[in-house]
Amino acid sequence: MMNFATMTADQIAAYRAAVAALNDQMRAKLDSPAPNIVVMTAGILALVDADPDTSLAKQAELAGIVASYDDFSEGNNPHGERDFGTFTWADTRCFWKIDYYDRATEWGSPDPSDAAQTCRVLTILRADEY
Repeated sequence: MMNFATMTADQIAAYRAAVAALNDQMRAKLDSPAPNIVVMTAGILALVDADPDTSLAKQAELAGIVASYDDFSEGNNPHGERDFGTFTWADTRCFWKIDYYDRATEWGSPDPSDAAQTCRVLTILRADEY
């Protein structure tokens, strides 16, 4: 993990900008190849699969919401990494969140600003599942 205590303010800003750019890139292409992973919780899947005839359209709608999300504020983006968002979908308050793992998804990433060392896991969930 990054040791901010040994970094200058400029280094921290550059690190956070790199992480934010990688997070934006992942959100823009949720169907991007491994190692990045997108997960929908059981609560979201229940809403998506309520009508099997529209489940693919609902998945695409959710992907579009997450990809175009730009309502970042100090409250939901205090570190400037653009790794969390809130939205309402199907009359349900929802979140999306990005976590950083090593490439084997066993431990936290040693450096989330380095795509070669990081597997991003984006989870879409209902707020009441958090």
